[in-house]
Amino acid sequence: MTVDREVSGSDVPSGPRPTTAPRRISTRGEQDNPLSKKLYVGNLSFDSTEADLKDLFGRHGSVETVNVITDRDTGRPRGFAFVEMSEGSAAQDAIRALDGTDFGGRSIKVNEAQDRSSNRGGRF
Repeated sequence: MTVDREVSGSDVPSGPRPTTAPRRISTRGEQDNPLSKKLYVGNLSFDSTEADLKDLFGRHGSVETVNVITDRDTGRPRGFAFVEMSEGSAAQDAIRALDGTDFGGRSIKVNEAQDRSSNRGGRF
């Protein structure tokens, strides 16, 4: 049901109209670049090497860098890595193809890497 209402001069806002659209506020986890090239790879076997990951991700495009994260005290792998692809489209292909697949006996998690924030916790 619609209600017809007469609009008087006092119902119309006065003053200048804004000339620019309101800024869009990004939400957590959203990135300005929709085709990010850097990927987070989690739930890795502790036996996974940079060469293994380069071979796996290389099936989906050219791999620029692989960085398996290690514990600073023991030097042992921490079970995750970052892979940077040369093209954003190759990174998206790798996410679609590899997220949730078995690698080294574990179901790996592959998604776009998030920027580090200044409030990370952990050691200083």
